[in-house]
Amino acid sequence: MRSMAEERPSVKGGRAAASATASVEELSASAFQKYLGGMDYPAGKGDLISHARKNDAPDAVIEVLQKFDDRQYQSAADVSKEFGKAK
Repeated sequence: MRSMAEERPSVKGGRAAASATASVEELSASAFQKYLGGMDYPAGKGDLISHARKNDAPDAVIEVLQKFDDRQYQSAADVSKEFGKAK
């Protein structure tokens, strides 16, 4: 019998989650934030992109981050606001 952890895809594994977020239009704010989990703030646009890549973020996540203004983000809530504008 498999454990619950084995049945659910992890964020680090990313491949199952990546197929669920195949396009920017389909990307939800919660799916987006999963790839930024553990981010230390304040953080710049480049920091966010680097962190998302380390977490095996799908192309849609990176595409949205690249649309962000090049500034310092103070918190996950700050990033969520920008996500709403950029998407």
